[in-house]
Amino acid sequence: MPHLTSTATGTAHTDIRLGFGIPGFAHPLVAPTEWSELTRPGAPLHWVVLNVSRGPGDRPDPHCLEAAGRLRNAGVRVLGHLDVTYGARGFGELVSDAHRYLDWYQVDGFSLDRCPTERAALPEVRRTVTTLRALCDDAHIVLGHGTHPYPGYAESADQLVTFSGPWSDYRWSQVAEWTADYPPERFCHFVHGMPRGHLDEALRIARWQGASTIYFTDRVVGGGGDEPWESMPGYWDEIVSRIGTGVSE
Repeated sequence: MPHLTSTATGTAHTDIRLGFGIPGFAHPLVAPTEWSELTRPGAPLHWVVLNVSRGPGDRPDPHCLEAAGRLRNAGVRVLGHLDVTYGARGFGELVSDAHRYLDWYQVDGFSLDRCPTERAALPEVRRTVTTLRALCDDAHIVLGHGTHPYPGYAESADQLVTFSGPWSDYRWSQVAEWTADYPPERFCHFVHGMPRGHLDEALRIARWQGASTIYFTDRVVGGGGDEPWESMPGYWDEIVSRIGTGVSE
């Protein structure tokens, strides 16, 4: 059994309606099937991250522009990928990348990957998020911590990625008690290396821990840290049918 118990009241959310957050498929030329599949009617998509080249790239990419346009036409929210590098990237660099995403791809918000987790870094992250919201009306902001951060981060973003890692860790993971103060719509879980036979168990963990946005895949980490997210899992059709036929938010 996963270690999911908590002394906090209300941490078990068994009636959560789950949907997908796509952390970032490979370039549309490399993964055309994946990008095409995202416009399937009824796929429960919350958002899709557009990662052109570790960010927006140096110039508009016509293939990414076409893919983003198809998603928007299908009612799917598209987020630009901003690599915060655990606080090492400067404010100006991040804002410059955000401008390119908005000018070239008309994104609906941003996913701040490799976001810091500690309390000391919160003011700078808050400054960045405030600026992004000023640049983009109704921007959807996701902070990609990959683990539970200092609780104050929950006040600065629409969603937090509180787990990103292998199935071998996820199945024994434990939710932070402070997350019980927020609805499941605020949290995301990304799990790689998850075998098909454990799909029901993984869905139960997500619901129990109160995360409504998920991405599970049987792909594993190779030579690069983002490789498991670049293609669809072998059980994509099955997980779509398990979650239901909800429409994109």
